Amino acid sequence: MDIFKAVQERRSCRKYLEKPVEFEKVTLMLEAGTHAPSAGNIQPWKYILVNDKGSISKVASHCFQQYWIESAPLIIAVCSCCEKMGMHYGERGMRLYSIQSVAAAIENMLLTATGLGLTTCWVGAFEDEKIKTLLKVPANVNVHALITVGYPDEKPKEKNFVPLSSCVFFNTYGMKIKHLNRVLNDYSVVVDKYIEQAQPVLDKLLNKLKNLGKKK
Repeated sequence: MDIFKAVQERRSCRKYLEKPVEFEKVTLMLEAGTHAPSAGNIQPWKYILVNDKGSISKVASHCFQQYWIESAPLIIAVCSCCEKMGMHYGERGMRLYSIQSVAAAIENMLLTATGLGLTTCWVGAFEDEKIKTLLKVPANVNVHALITVGYPDEKPKEKNFVPLSSCVFFNTYGMKIKHLNRVLNDYSVVVDKYIEQAQPVLDKLLNKLKNLGKKK
């Protein structure tokens, strides 16, 4: 699948089929994660694959009542060795660079999963210490996210995206240029404006058609 197509089609899924995920596909996801950029190329990420149903249920029980997680055939707990970042970059490395690096690896894995016909969900709401205890994670390692992986048993809802022209600035925050949407090839603003202008005409036309139907 084309990378941009994977970006556009990726959706969070919260209901999965009772179908195991082929380990070949899991391996490709993990390899994609390891190719992500990281500060100083330290690559602080560690992955715990949870595919035992009993263990998955226990993980779900520590995710603030997100019991849908139990339907996933696989959970990938994404961790980082923050100390490695701290040794090179101090407090900023532990507090920021480790998170940025792991987040890049996660996104690589999500997009690869989409390209392989799988669906995922990036879960960040969980009880940190209980998850660490359950998965026997060392004290010097942090769990940053849980990724559910599987084949979908639902069609995720379409997402609404803010127009690029509302979140892109030039040189300083808040600085925009005239007709920015044209520069960015973002015509959603123009289309929305035309739809708004045409709505009264469409409403009148629909009323006329309804009246014609009643007369018949």
